Amino acid sequence: MIISLLGYMGSGKSHIAKILAEKLNYQLLDLDKKIAEDNQMDISSFFKQKGEIAFRKAERRTLEGVLQAKNNIILSLGGGTPAYYNNMEIINENSKSIYLKASINTLATRLSKEKAHRPKIAHLSDDDLPEFIAKHLFERNAFYHQAQHILNVDNKNGEEIADEIINILSLPR
Repeated sequence: MIISLLGYMGSGKSHIAKILAEKLNYQLLDLDKKIAEDNQMDISSFFKQKGEIAFRKAERRTLEGVLQAKNNIILSLGGGTPAYYNNMEIINENSKSIYLKASINTLATRLSKEKAHRPKIAHLSDDDLPEFIAKHLFERNAFYHQAQHILNVDNKNGEEIADEIINILSLPR
């Protein structure tokens, strides 16, 4: 079984994926890291050198390959992955999809501490961050809400969220 975690940057996809993989003894796979490995280039460099269209094509190829796997995988998707091509359709057909839904306030609080490590928001002031997030969420919510399960992550720690996912999917521990 493949469990795909989706949501906006800062929603906890990577963190929750790691906890879930440990609890369930599943393979952990971060889509962006896999794309970087496959292309021997970090994501920022990929965007700068080849552009977003080339990145989205590489992302789609990598996603299709991962979703064909027969082993148990916790897949942490990129924040934009669901919004391109018919990615949500193939994610839902080939995995259990879970949208880690966080409020704008939660995302802004988390991301303001990580701006230096996130090229898309590094240039933004803390005051401009909520508006930037709101705009992206508005554009992506239609895709995020196609997930099979939607889990509110506000005011919850990683363990609680991982346990909720295990319960939602009725998985043995």
